[in-house]
Amino acid sequence: MTELRWRYGAATDVGKVRDLNEDSHLASRRLLAVADGVGGAAAGEVASGVTIAEVTRLARRPPVEPEAELGEVVESARARIRAAVEENPESEGMATTLTGLWLGDDSVDIVHIGDSRAYQLRGEDFVQVTVDDSYVQHLVDEGAISPDEALDHPYKSVVTRVLQANPAPAHFETRPAEIGDRYMLCSDGLSDVVDDAAIESALRDFTAPQAAADELVRLALENGGPDNVSVVVGDVTEHRRFKRWPWMAATAAAVLVVAAIALGLALRN
Repeated sequence: MTELRWRYGAATDVGKVRDLNEDSHLASRRLLAVADGVGGAAAGEVASGVTIAEVTRLARRPPVEPEAELGEVVESARARIRAAVEENPESEGMATTLTGLWLGDDSVDIVHIGDSRAYQLRGEDFVQVTVDDSYVQHLVDEGAISPDEALDHPYKSVVTRVLQANPAPAHFETRPAEIGDRYMLCSDGLSDVVDDAAIESALRDFTAPQAAADELVRLALENGGPDNVSVVVGDVTEHRRFKRWPWMAATAAAVLVVAAIALGLALRN
């Protein structure tokens, strides 16, 4: 019996300007996620941390009803953020982005809110899977500015939807999974300073997911590292799973045979 699993690597860095890393991430055989805390003094690192803690509950098993289950995790994270704000009113405004990829038997289920991105590399194709919840992306969608103009827009870091105490819907999507697919998740500390062409080159040049993640973080720092940067790289791989009970039965039978032979020899002597 076989199942799909992530072969993964992850890297994070506080960057060259910030004193605190407000990013959190998860890399596991079933689930990859990045959360970028928003709020600075309003404890963005708390928001991202509790969100990843909630997501981790899904990490060890395949999805059954993915959108419903991911939605429940988002609401649980929202409740924890709300409780933290009530306990400490000075943290009013704490929030986080969230982008997560949950690997099933033949598909990848995606949850997304904010501007932390997911990219997919499949064969010759390289695409940005998620759409930023940001002011600049809204301008691009409206045709007010071009994608190239968005790269240097002064408000490119302004997000329009985040995971916070107040309700805001997340996006959900399911994509077919194929062995050999490579996905990359990142906070905007990467995508704001490293263009898509350089990201694609690194993902193609470095075969091991960990090496690719390390290289992308290095590129962000080389380009100034003005923000926290987190990168998670996952390759869809096939894993052969052995059934436990047949092996245990065979082992028990072998033990009984050996014991019987030993007993027979003892009786002869």
